[in-house]
Amino acid sequence: MKRRAFLTLSSAVVAGTFYRPSSASRQTSRLTNWAGNVRYSTERVDYPESLEDVQRLVKQHERLKVLGTRHCFNRIADSRDRLVGVSRLNKVVGLDAERRQVTVEAGITYGQLCPYLHDKGFAVHNLASLPHISIGGACATATHGSGVINGNLATAVRGLEMVTADGSVVTLSAAADPQKLNAAVVGLGALGVVTKVTLALQPTFSMRQYVYERLPVSQLTDHFQQIMAAGYSVSLFTDWQRPSVNEVWVKSRVDAAEPPEADMTQYGATRATKNLHPIAELSAVNCTEQMGVPGPWFERLPHFRMGFTPSSGKELQAEYFVPQQHAVEAILAISRLGPKIGPHLYISEIRAIAADDLWMSPCYKEPSVAIHFTWKQDWPAVSRLLPVIEKELAHYKAKPHWGKQFSVGRPTLAALYERLPDFRRQIAEYDPQGKFRNEFLTTYIYAA
Repeated sequence: MKRRAFLTLSSAVVAGTFYRPSSASRQTSRLTNWAGNVRYSTERVDYPESLEDVQRLVKQHERLKVLGTRHCFNRIADSRDRLVGVSRLNKVVGLDAERRQVTVEAGITYGQLCPYLHDKGFAVHNLASLPHISIGGACATATHGSGVINGNLATAVRGLEMVTADGSVVTLSAAADPQKLNAAVVGLGALGVVTKVTLALQPTFSMRQYVYERLPVSQLTDHFQQIMAAGYSVSLFTDWQRPSVNEVWVKSRVDAAEPPEADMTQYGATRATKNLHPIAELSAVNCTEQMGVPGPWFERLPHFRMGFTPSSGKELQAEYFVPQQHAVEAILAISRLGPKIGPHLYISEIRAIAADDLWMSPCYKEPSVAIHFTWKQDWPAVSRLLPVIEKELAHYKAKPHWGKQFSVGRPTLAALYERLPDFRRQIAEYDPQGKFRNEFLTTYIYAA
């Protein structure tokens, strides 16, 4: 384990995010996702550089799928026919300071965008653990950070531009098309090729984070809401092997108007005396600054630094969202599986996410808590564990993360999304012949 880096960015992601073919727009070698557990099913990959390029490709081909930074752990973005990588669509299109909005091309990463926004005096409301993911891909799969008042990253979207199956350009906005936008933001790649995204902004701010160790699990029963609301963003890290949470990361805004973060020592935890990695025995050199040292929002909200040198970590990931009201029971249910989980797990992370109005978001109309698993890359073992975990969480109507590994079947998954029939009708409007359909969408989204 010591040679492996938890949640680090592999060389595959660097290729996906910043790769520039020297003389052509097509890559001919077979790609993998960043962790290497998914090898995409075609070598036919194009990298458009403009909206017009995307339109041409969509009109030209009968089937295709879009690739972002390849951070998904399942085949949601796979295609047997053709892939379109959006890494060259990575520019800031425009900043509207008066309306506090920025429009960007969908392939830009948060790591590329955030320093620019900060320099201009702005910030987005939240970030995921890794800043190296594309904005289009993160929003399409409802990727999230933490914070009881913070929606997932897609909730910042105020408009988008996409190319639909006939090559037409569709623009949607929260002001003019609120329902269609709510359908399209967490679009799972089913509606078209998203080329531009408009995000809501707020004034830039500073943050600090403290890390605590050995929070007794028993404290979660009586104080879970207070613990998860102890800062602007709170994460619990556990390996399920002891009667305490390994680490609690509390990230707070440094604003006069913001209440001070809660001290976890009142719940029996111990404040760390040095920077820590989520896996305590690993070096914290690539983690964001801790110990209460103030810094810009984009250097504290992620767990890992934007500028660290990528390494080739091998892991698998799964994650399940449960309604906030059932979070403690769900956590205790998983803790009872600790002996089975332990040998195959690096670490788990528990985060809170606010409710939203996005049709295919796991947090639609319901504040949620996400229980995340970072597994050792042993798929036979993990594939046996996932149904066991899902059986325990089924009592709490758990929804799997769209971009991670799960074994939940279509009937179960479909029953969890009340707007799925409406989403299917939206697909039929934009993609009546199934140009963007693939095996994943056929299995989980299209009607039987």
